[in-house]
Amino acid sequence: MFSAYLVVAILLSVGLVMSGALKLAKNPRIVEGIGGLGVPLPLFPLLAALEIAGAAGLIIGVWFAPLGIAAGVGVVMYFTGAVITHLRAHNREFASPLVLGMMAAAAVTLLLFSL
Repeated sequence: MFSAYLVVAILLSVGLVMSGALKLAKNPRIVEGIGGLGVPLPLFPLLAALEIAGAAGLIIGVWFAPLGIAAGVGVVMYFTGAVITHLRAHNREFASPLVLGMMAAAAVTLLLFSL
C-alpha cells in the first residue's frame, strides 16, 4: 500500500505544484477559467499557496504520515470547494477538480492502510 501511496502522492503533488505555478504566473488561460467562475484575481496567490502546501505535505507524508494525512484531507477539501464553485457558477466542467480530489482521497486512504 505504501508504494501505491508514493506513486499517487508524487503524481498529485506534481499536478498541484504545476497548478499553483500557473496561478502565480497569472496564466491567461487559468485567469480566464477561474475568473469566469467568479473567483477574484487577488485570491490566486492564496489558492496557489494552498496547492503548493498540499503538495509539500503529501511528499513529507512519506516520512511523517500524520502530515501526509492532514495534507491529503486539506487537498480533498480544497477540490471539494473547487467543484462547488463550478456548480454554483453553473459550469459543468468540473472533471479536473473532481479527479484531483478523488486522487487526494485515494492518497489518504492508501496512507492510512499502510500504517
